[in-house]
Amino acid sequence: MAIRVDNGPEYVSSTLTIWAEKQGIALTYIQPGKPQQNAYVERYNRTVRHEWLDLYIFETIEEVQQIATEWLWTYNNERPNMGIGGVTPAMKLKMAA
Repeated sequence: MAIRVDNGPEYVSSTLTIWAEKQGIALTYIQPGKPQQNAYVERYNRTVRHEWLDLYIFETIEEVQQIATEWLWTYNNERPNMGIGGVTPAMKLKMAA
C-alpha cells in the first residue's frame, strides 16, 4: 500500500513519514514541479481552496470543521460533477451499487 504525496509545505513531512512507517505504508513522492502526477488531489485541493477555504476567516477549529462538513455534504450530494457525467458523487455511487 502506498500514498502518493508532493511533500510540499502543506505537509508536516517528518510526522507524515513516521506515521506511514508505523502503518506499513510507503510514501511515493511526485517529482518537484510536476503537480500533474497527482492531478486528482491537486484538482480537489484547488476546489476546496476556492470554494470555501479562501472565503472565511476562521475563529476556531470547530468552525472550520462545521464549514468543511457542510461543504463536503454539498459537494457529494448536490453539486453535479461533469467529470463523472454531470451527476453528483452520491448518485454515481448509487448507480454503481
